[in-house]
Amino acid sequence: MAKLAYHFEAGGWAMWLILVCLVFAIGFTIERAMYLYKASIDKDEFIAKMQKCITAGDVAGAIKVCSAEHNPLARIVKQGLLKVNRPDAEVQAAMDEAALKELPLIERRTPYLGLLANVGMLCGLFGTVVGLITAFGEVAKADAASKATGLAKGIEEAMNCTAFGLITAVFALLMMGLLNGKTQRIIDDINAATVQVLNLVVGNRSKVDLQNLPAE
Repeated sequence: MAKLAYHFEAGGWAMWLILVCLVFAIGFTIERAMYLYKASIDKDEFIAKMQKCITAGDVAGAIKVCSAEHNPLARIVKQGLLKVNRPDAEVQAAMDEAALKELPLIERRTPYLGLLANVGMLCGLFGTVVGLITAFGEVAKADAASKATGLAKGIEEAMNCTAFGLITAVFALLMMGLLNGKTQRIIDDINAATVQVLNLVVGNRSKVDLQNLPAE
């Protein structure tokens, strides 16, 4: 930690700009990782439960299963099941409407990591330029004995900014890639599951007990 603090201090004031980007990147990563973890669901297991209930005509039971699951897929499917006594198009429209509310919540903030990676890298580049300007300025006005010291100090500031900017950019881009992958898997599961549930509803309408459906 002492060595890290030394390099941070040696990088000059531009290091604080890079640190802000890194802190935000870490914060967004933690928040998104927690949300996506909670939003995840075993699609095959969920569909198996839906199939068991719907093929038995127990849509009310299927709705209860959705209510017990606190994730976007279950909330989207639930809205469709609540419309099961309506035409197929309305069931699909209800799930589409719910998806329009849920999908932005799944995708939000992750793109900011790409922005923070670029800003962090540019702040590192800015610190590098400032450090080199300082170095050459010291060489121009210093006496022969102190030229080497001034040049070394300026180059050290420049290189520390470059390194810290790169670390921030690599971290943010890596996390964005991982989170985007997880996000896409959740969205793919939602798209596949909603189609499967709609097909189950369409294929088992004659078995559905409309008397026991909960109020919308």
